[in-house]
Amino acid sequence: MVQKAQLPDHRPFRVTNRQVLAIAIPMALAYLTTPFIGLVDTAVVGRFGDVALLGGLATGAVVFDVVFTPFNFLRSGTTGLVAQAVGRGDLPEEKATFWRAFSMAAISGMLMVLLSPLIAAIGEWFMHADQPVAAAMDLYIRIRLISAPAALINYAILGYFLGRGKAALGLFLQLFVNGTNVAFSIVLGIYLDWGIAGVAWGTVCSEVIAMVAGMAVLVGRFRNVPKVSLQHTFNMAAMRRMLQLNGDIMIRSLALMGAYMLFTRQGAQLGALTLAANAVLMHVFFAGAYFLDGFAAAAEQLVGRAVGALNRPAFSGAVRLTAAWALTLSGFTSIVVYLFGEQLIGAMTKAADVRAEAVLYLPWAAFATMSGVLASQMNGVFIGASWSRDMRNTMLMSFAAFVAVLFSFGQMFGNHGLWSALHVFLLLRGISLLLVMPRRVRTAFAER
Repeated sequence: MVQKAQLPDHRPFRVTNRQVLAIAIPMALAYLTTPFIGLVDTAVVGRFGDVALLGGLATGAVVFDVVFTPFNFLRSGTTGLVAQAVGRGDLPEEKATFWRAFSMAAISGMLMVLLSPLIAAIGEWFMHADQPVAAAMDLYIRIRLISAPAALINYAILGYFLGRGKAALGLFLQLFVNGTNVAFSIVLGIYLDWGIAGVAWGTVCSEVIAMVAGMAVLVGRFRNVPKVSLQHTFNMAAMRRMLQLNGDIMIRSLALMGAYMLFTRQGAQLGALTLAANAVLMHVFFAGAYFLDGFAAAAEQLVGRAVGALNRPAFSGAVRLTAAWALTLSGFTSIVVYLFGEQLIGAMTKAADVRAEAVLYLPWAAFATMSGVLASQMNGVFIGASWSRDMRNTMLMSFAAFVAVLFSFGQMFGNHGLWSALHVFLLLRGISLLLVMPRRVRTAFAER
């Protein structure tokens, strides 16, 4: 029989601005460091002056993102379940939740390693690149997929720490993995002259080292937690719950990724100039989205903790404060991007025609952050509460509406129509979740 252990921070709590910012700011900084890795890798490979290597890196990174993005559930799903265990004061269940996520991550990662030749072959077929580019992409994918078990376990580790509200520790681990990635990529890629292979091996080394460091911290913490039997950790009911939660989050991630890929594809139909301009503008949009994801992370932890504690006032406070901060900063971000977007575009591309085209559609990209802020914050709420089925269903509904608007408006208004469809998609996701939330709240807190 597993006993629950009560700690002072498991008592009924009130959500404050300080609590929100203590999670949101470190996680926003952690997310913002991610694009920097791509810039460094590009700079390392770019020093060799080989266009095929740059093309192989770019296409390989896309394939890698497509393969790994659906596994984000190992981070977000773990966060919500651990936070709920924190709210209940159930230390053994926190520990058991992590080991369930760890086992899923390790098994999934090993399957990726075994299937790496097939994944590389499918990537080459899908990208349909020239032979030199395909060869570089194949090398990059096969090497980098060796890191899959460590990378996915790192998702689970980050999810556990975030579920515990240890965002500063999560930031440290992200900075550690990204910092070692940069260092290894430079040393192996440039100084040892390994080129694109060095960049890939640099990622492998950094993921493994970060996993070892994160596990060392966790094992030290778990020494002070009551032992949990294997029967409890891997009991079928808990495993089914986690699998269902993770499956719903995976479907949601696939639909989101599909929407962005379809947007890119339809932009390509309008010509290379539009495709290039949209690519630049999407970088602008994603930068703002990365920043706001910090408040989604805060919502995940605080909402999950409130649901676990059956503390409705704390739940309402978490929703209200994360929404207020996210909405305020999204408005500020949109205005800044709109006012200084032309300079940002100029820093990303020197091609005059691409700059002019991107500036034409800049308002759409600048204010996409505001259109998407509610979806981001509501996702955090629903993940924290483990209301994954509603999140999945509203995403699929929003995706269907997006496809209809994309093709109809795209034909009528060109690229303006594509961007308007993206705004519709972002708004629908947030509004639909907001409309569903009152019913779910009544059910979740029926006992109080």
